[in-house]
Amino acid sequence: MASSKDYLEFILGQLCELNDISYRAMMGEFILYYKGKIVGGIYDDRLLVKPLPYDGAKEMLLVDDVDNKDYLTGLFDAMYDELPNQKPKKKR
Repeated sequence: MASSKDYLEFILGQLCELNDISYRAMMGEFILYYKGKIVGGIYDDRLLVKPLPYDGAKEMLLVDDVDNKDYLTGLFDAMYDELPNQKPKKKR
């Protein structure tokens, strides 16, 4: 099941106090970025974030408390320094 734009907009609204939140649509789901780093994504209308510390695993953790704006912004801020930087894209 693909995630809805309405749920994406709700989550983006909850994170509106953070600067530099962006997303990319990918196969009906949404990858979330914070200051250029992948923080998690929206899958089946659920917010999932990367586990910390990050060991290269693709497993993600479900965030149940998406209605708590302060919790979400604090979570993203706390995670940022622990997330790996994006790998540079290879030139073709």
